[in-house]
Amino acid sequence: QVQLVESGGGSVQAGGSLRLSCAASGYTYSNRYMGWFRQRPGKEREGVAYIYVGGGRTYYADSVKGRFTISQDNAKNTVYLQMNSLKPEDTAMYYCAGSTSPTMRPEFYTYWGQGTQVTVSS
Repeated sequence: QVQLVESGGGSVQAGGSLRLSCAASGYTYSNRYMGWFRQRPGKEREGVAYIYVGGGRTYYADSVKGRFTISQDNAKNTVYLQMNSLKPEDTAMYYCAGSTSPTMRPEFYTYWGQGTQVTVSS
């Protein structure tokens, strides 16, 4: 009964910015942690950031600290990922997902969006 839909991806030059959105519908009470993951072709999915939707606590992977910001709009039931100073290595399919625990391990996330592509060129 939970549906997550990502949007906001696209192509950008290195140093540019994008804001990804994840709109959630359905019952999400059990998914108190919303995470952003990314996956490059042939590689395993890796965690980017998560946020505790009940209190705003956040976590960032070392690779994106200082450049990415995760946030939420409870009224719109939406989680965002503001990506600044983008690098070519940020190129990936980005997914949002919901979990009951504070983790960046994808196996503990129950609900997943369809993904949105981010391509950064230099």
